[in-house]
Amino acid sequence: MNQNTNKTVLILGANSDVAKQCILQYLEKGFSIIAASRNTESLETFIQKNNLDTSKIMVLSFDAEDFNSHQKFYNELLTKPHIVVYAAGFLVDNEKALRDFKGAQQMMVTNYMGAVSILNIIAMDESNKNLERIIGLSSLSGVRGRKSNFVYGSTKAAFTTYLAGLRQELASRNIKVNALVIGYIRTKINEGLQLNESLIMEPDYVAKHIVNAGNSFKIVPNFKWKIIYLILKILPESLVAKLP
Repeated sequence: MNQNTNKTVLILGANSDVAKQCILQYLEKGFSIIAASRNTESLETFIQKNNLDTSKIMVLSFDAEDFNSHQKFYNELLTKPHIVVYAAGFLVDNEKALRDFKGAQQMMVTNYMGAVSILNIIAMDESNKNLERIIGLSSLSGVRGRKSNFVYGSTKAAFTTYLAGLRQELASRNIKVNALVIGYIRTKINEGLQLNESLIMEPDYVAKHIVNAGNSFKIVPNFKWKIIYLILKILPESLVAKLP
């Protein structure tokens, strides 16, 4: 019997391309899935298209922006999760974010505020003895402020900092917290952007690093992105200012 047969993964923002690959890979490992998203129809279509075992997947409506619904959402979960993956994300062009606060605000709410709201509720439920791990999807955009994407990057920097503190908060309960610090992925959120093809990762590759997350806090998939991450960390501010 698979050792994960009786374990449940809650994926928040489950309609993303990476999250859908996580669904497939967690199922392969024997987990049950609670797939939560605003777009439940798309998830149902994905499940049908891939002939997935519906007895192992529950699709629920979850809106990261609706803070007032988060406690009710969590309270009504029939099974409290062993693993939680926060994969919800939103991106608008930096120029648009600078000129139209609505776009900037939606990035802040989806990428950071909504995450803090629901993850605080989940993490502070000490009655849930199932909880083993919380994984958040962050970005290399949050490593250093760069003029091409600093509004989006600031939301991811905040999220990474939150996860780092949450990891310390939950250490005494032996609950692991991981931050996936991710570069370019071939997903719908990046469609239309001019990206370096040699640096683009496939969703299933990123999902593999999520599903197999270990003890390290920051996980940077792909050796090229590991090098870029290290360079960004040590680059003097004068040189960062010259980056696009």
